[in-house]
Amino acid sequence: MAQGCLKCLKYTMCVVNFLCFICGTAVLGFGIYMLNFRMDSLMPSLAQFNMSSALLISGIIITCVSFLGFLGALKENRCLLLTFFLLLFILMLVELTAACILLVNEDMIGKWVEKDLLNGLNRNSTAISKDWDLVQNTLDCCGIHNYTDWKNEVPDSCCVTDPCDHHNPEYKKMGCLEKAKAWFEENFLTTGISVIVICIIEVLGMCFAMTLFCHISRSGLGYKL
Repeated sequence: MAQGCLKCLKYTMCVVNFLCFICGTAVLGFGIYMLNFRMDSLMPSLAQFNMSSALLISGIIITCVSFLGFLGALKENRCLLLTFFLLLFILMLVELTAACILLVNEDMIGKWVEKDLLNGLNRNSTAISKDWDLVQNTLDCCGIHNYTDWKNEVPDSCCVTDPCDHHNPEYKKMGCLEKAKAWFEENFLTTGISVIVICIIEVLGMCFAMTLFCHISRSGLGYKL
């Protein structure tokens, strides 16, 4: 009975980690694709760390960790299982630490984002205009606080009407920063649930890995440390 449960646990780990590996590969591929759509000009301080970089790093981490878990469970390799356990534990600590820092320093981070966006807005270039047009059309907003952030060079993407009436323009009233905050507040519960689910999956992964590790150690099976 116990052997049957352990085999079920082993193959469950293999299947779950294989699915995670596929997801990680997809995220990595999407990150490579996003390299063609760089939006560094919105926030100058994050010029070296944009969305594509975040996707690339996430994809690499997911693929590497899931591959270790899959191979460790399949080969009943104690070394790989222990490495998988430690990496999951470190990842969970990093996620919880980042979440705590964001919650504690929410106001300070908000002010920093606002200042950095203003710096990006004040730099004139074609790339900046295209990036802001994309953001303003997607979020249905204008500027950071309102259209006055653009001073005398308000883009057409700020207009309510399309095409824009340059003689008597009507601009979108809500700024993009306020719109982004409203979107995050609306999706706060969903984001929180997603983080909790990820942590639960990581804890289950650690429990499964340690259970297999202990079984292999007691039975003398698999690769010995």
